[in-house]
Amino acid sequence: MRISQKITLAAVGIMALSASITAHTGLPFAGNRGNVNTTDTVVTDNAAAQDAEQPLYEPSVVDEVIWVVGDEPILKSDVEVMRLQAEMEGVKLNGDPDCAIPEMIAVQKLYLHQAAIDSIEVSESEVTQGVEQQISYLINAAGGQEKLEEYRNQTITQMRVQMRDEFRDRQMIEKMKEKLVSDVSVTPADVRNYFKSIPEDSIPFVPTEVEVQIITQQPKIETEELNRVKDLLRSYTDRVTRGETTFATLARLYSEDPGSARQGGEMDYVGRGVLDPAFASVAFNLTDPKKISKIVETEFGFHIIQLIDKRGDKVKCRHILLKPRVSRDAINKSIARLDSLAADIRAEKITFDGAAYFSDDKDTKNNHGLMANFSESGRSTSRFRMQDLPTEVARTVENMTVGQISDAFQMVNDKGKTVCAIVKLKSRTEGHRATITEDFQVMKDVVLAKRREEFLKTWVKDKLSKTYVRMNDRYRDCKFEYEGWVK
Repeated sequence: MRISQKITLAAVGIMALSASITAHTGLPFAGNRGNVNTTDTVVTDNAAAQDAEQPLYEPSVVDEVIWVVGDEPILKSDVEVMRLQAEMEGVKLNGDPDCAIPEMIAVQKLYLHQAAIDSIEVSESEVTQGVEQQISYLINAAGGQEKLEEYRNQTITQMRVQMRDEFRDRQMIEKMKEKLVSDVSVTPADVRNYFKSIPEDSIPFVPTEVEVQIITQQPKIETEELNRVKDLLRSYTDRVTRGETTFATLARLYSEDPGSARQGGEMDYVGRGVLDPAFASVAFNLTDPKKISKIVETEFGFHIIQLIDKRGDKVKCRHILLKPRVSRDAINKSIARLDSLAADIRAEKITFDGAAYFSDDKDTKNNHGLMANFSESGRSTSRFRMQDLPTEVARTVENMTVGQISDAFQMVNDKGKTVCAIVKLKSRTEGHRATITEDFQVMKDVVLAKRREEFLKTWVKDKLSKTYVRMNDRYRDCKFEYEGWVK
């Protein structure tokens, strides 16, 4: 968002700031790049409405540029929003918040600036998936969508709009950090020496971890419901073809893809690898932007697609997604079948490992149903902390004993589809202080994280020494974490 846009928004909506703060999450605005005259104070003024000797009114301060890092401004409103967010979330800041918060924002801008130089990209699909995960987490934490909307004084749609740019910036920063520390490593000797040098009560505590096997079944969707969805998509195609409306308008009104619907169904330039194979096959074969694709079925539902542009090995398109509804009767039938299967497993007529081969969950069926936990670094493990499991699975296994088979239950999978499932608690490791023999990877991660943190601090200091910084005089006496802000 450009600084001029931010100032305009502030001018018309500064009085609503207190209401919008409850919905603010993540990083503040990235700020402006380019030819902007970033004065210390932004004012509203009207040359035609004032007299040279006796102005009709005094200019009123709308917002204030308190720091400039490179060509990136930090506004006073950015700091106010982050301060209130920290207070609401109970985040403790080191030192004076009036100094710590602007410095935090400034450090983020150093990373964003470097990410732009290094052409770090975040795909539209990553943003969409990340925002949806955030929304799902917030809904669960609040106890339902209505409670969340009431608490934050915003609709889910408004939250999604606000979160997208913030999430994109956070991802760019994280990718930039990952690139910077990619060559930092530690040896087993480093790990042993580090933990010999710290007191026992400083050794990390490993929370309770579980291994879970799962079998899922997709409730059968009635033919009538499939036909209803397909007929709707055909009617949308006909309306666009006849010129009654535009594809983008219909996408905004009816698409069930929350990430792209508000953009008129428009997706960013993406390669084949980030798209569902069936979707990619159709999208990359489109050649005429005036034509609409045939109906495409993916793991997410049914789509129609319209080409916007092709650029090298990437495609930009619009789509409308509709998801067939699962009836209560179909869910009940799936639960009954899984309960029967669970009974057979308990009676040892079949093993859970063998039964998992018939699961509808393609990610686990060939691994005896064992669920995999993927970390941000891409490493996978079969161990989960309870908070890392899908909510419905965690709730089910919480009070189970090792080897126990659950009753069937209903859940929403990572594709947003309603499925039914049974689970087996394969193992449980109670919380404990980490040991070299049992938790070497945990301890290695601790040492590696410390080394990476030290490396990043050194990078920030070096980057800061080469970056233009200007701040209001009132910040010059602050005690900052990094030296070099005051030039």
